[in-house]
Amino acid sequence: MTMTTGGDALLPAPRPGVDLYDTTLRDGTQREGVSLSVEDKLRVARTMDQLGVAYIEGGWPGANPKDTVFFARAADGELALEHATLVAFGMTRAPGRAAEDDPQLAALLEARTDVITLVGKSWGYHVDEALRTSRAENVAMVADSIRHLRAQGRRVMFDAEHFFDGWARDRDYAREVVVAAAEAGAEAVVLCDTNGGAMPWDVAEIVAEMVRTIGPEALGADVGLHFHDDGGCAVANSLLGLEVGARQVQGTANGIGERCGNANLFTVLGDLQLKRRLPLVTPERLERLTEISHSIAELCNQSTPSVSPYVGHTAFSHKAGLHASALAKAPDMYQHIDPDVVGNRQRLVVSELAGRANVLMKAAELGLTITDEQARTVLQEVKERESLGWSYEAADASFGLLLRRCAGLLPPDQEPFRTLHFRVAVSGGSDEQGPLAEATVAVEVAGERRLGAGEGNGPVDALDQAFRNAVNGTWPQLRDVHLVDYKVRILEATAGTDATTRVLITSSDGGRMLDTVGVHQNVVEASWLALSDAYVHAIIGATGEVRA
Repeated sequence: MTMTTGGDALLPAPRPGVDLYDTTLRDGTQREGVSLSVEDKLRVARTMDQLGVAYIEGGWPGANPKDTVFFARAADGELALEHATLVAFGMTRAPGRAAEDDPQLAALLEARTDVITLVGKSWGYHVDEALRTSRAENVAMVADSIRHLRAQGRRVMFDAEHFFDGWARDRDYAREVVVAAAEAGAEAVVLCDTNGGAMPWDVAEIVAEMVRTIGPEALGADVGLHFHDDGGCAVANSLLGLEVGARQVQGTANGIGERCGNANLFTVLGDLQLKRRLPLVTPERLERLTEISHSIAELCNQSTPSVSPYVGHTAFSHKAGLHASALAKAPDMYQHIDPDVVGNRQRLVVSELAGRANVLMKAAELGLTITDEQARTVLQEVKERESLGWSYEAADASFGLLLRRCAGLLPPDQEPFRTLHFRVAVSGGSDEQGPLAEATVAVEVAGERRLGAGEGNGPVDALDQAFRNAVNGTWPQLRDVHLVDYKVRILEATAGTDATTRVLITSSDGGRMLDTVGVHQNVVEASWLALSDAYVHAIIGATGEVRA
């Protein structure tokens, strides 16, 4: 397949040899709120290597102590990569200094990586105003630095910073810089959209011309791509650039990076492998895509955006009743791929917009069999509750209990416990004065009244301790249940402190995540309702039977 633009034939579609270049540990850490320790960086690198990327850019040795230590530990054997090649990143020599005397280039050599990526200016405006040197000197800085590192036995790639802005304003100079890099021996010249404003209708033509100018058939360099997402086109621009002959694409895990982020390498991989049919990683590695996305998000103290293609929590979720009805007949009607291919799963969301098919399929997903009439009863209850502020879209565990209760699969006399009453007292003062909350909880278990008291650093923690003391080991599996996340939303913004609140709680039972919801004008009551569902779900397990 070939593409055309402006009447000129572009180069053929990419070969399977496209290289995925991960810059999470350098460009990705420029995302606000991301700060990785050396141990974190080592773990991220190992995880990305498991995915099967070709290059992992580890950071900027010499620019900060942490990156210097990272490369030292990597070189000393703490980072044994199976698939990827570790890359050190740094700038070209300084103006007016010989390459062999430049401390930054020396630090790159001391990092002991086989591959080094140099960044240099390709926009004359930056040369004039940021570097404050002549444009000819900037070209010499690029060429001298590449030749010096090559002479030391290193493979060198060159990042042409601000290339697309430079091309738009002074294309002759932008071309001069990348040609100099290729002629000096850079094996890949990467065209960088540093400000993130390049548009797809320009990218294809520009990249195609650069492939003709410096590519394998011209000066022997591969053309690479580095797009930021400020215009929302980083992935699209990357795919278009590869389609017209680029051979390397840079990006980050989950698209993290400065401002609006970088091209999401996971989306690029999914598109190329599943849509363009380029075998970049093995199917077994691709099946770990969702797991890897979430693992790296945790290490970066971020969350995988729920709407991220392929790996997001809602990437294969279905809320509309029409969708669920169609999915029951053929799963590919409203899904562009099988979620299992990328390690994700189909999720059916039950809400006021749902239909009977949503409930039936959700029941089957939970391993339950219900009738059409039971499904209608459940759906009616959901709609009535949503009118009062309840929402089960992000509370699968609570919905599972609601379904069982409405369908008669968990009748009142089979509930593991019944709440009689609870009381919470919160005192002011500092943490040095001890627990700031006390709670008592009375529950009925098998016809017996149980009373427990607890102290905690807040009302929810105190309630949790009081309940556990009340049931006193009746259900050993509760020992594994602990709070992971707690969210509160005010549902009536104009009601002030009298507003109804919705509490979403995520708990873990050691193996599963339990998402539960509670709604009440009293935030403590809403919290208790969500906590209670988590306890019940953990107690009854997947079978729906109370387990002692």
